Amino acid sequence: MGLEVLLYVPNVIGVDGWAARRLGQTSEFGAWLDVVIDNLGRGMLWSLLYEWGWLVVALEWCVFVCTHSTLGARWKSHAGPCPSWVQAVMAKGFKTPMGAFAISGLHVLPVWLYGVHYGVLNEPLSVPAWLQGLGLLLLTAGRLLCFSVEVWCIWLHIRYLTRDEEKAREKD
Repeated sequence: MGLEVLLYVPNVIGVDGWAARRLGQTSEFGAWLDVVIDNLGRGMLWSLLYEWGWLVVALEWCVFVCTHSTLGARWKSHAGPCPSWVQAVMAKGFKTPMGAFAISGLHVLPVWLYGVHYGVLNEPLSVPAWLQGLGLLLLTAGRLLCFSVEVWCIWLHIRYLTRDEEKAREKD
């Protein structure tokens, strides 16, 4: 596999994952591109919605660097020993109830907030106010769970980067 991976259908349309598996065109580049496109899209939404949206964007890019710099596309399954709550979220590539809850907070919350902020949930979709509030509450809780896993990933990477310093102190 060489540069032809750039022309894989999922990479051209910007979606690795389901389409890539169906077409037999999975790649490390595609996995990387998928996260980059997701981060850019969410980043634009967060920045559009809130003046402080860049903080959420910065956290997500930081996590991307921490997880992909050393593990690449294998970051979901090679996180190493971790607390049980992180395992519950990341198990089976986030394909568990806890994982789905966290990922829905990550991906759907900014879209839901956009819908609330710009009235899309009210006017064309006619989502009742109580359901908008419930959705906001659940998605925010999922995003907070995701945030806790993101902080853990950053901490794990910091530990990785400082491992030599710890070993040197242990020898002294």
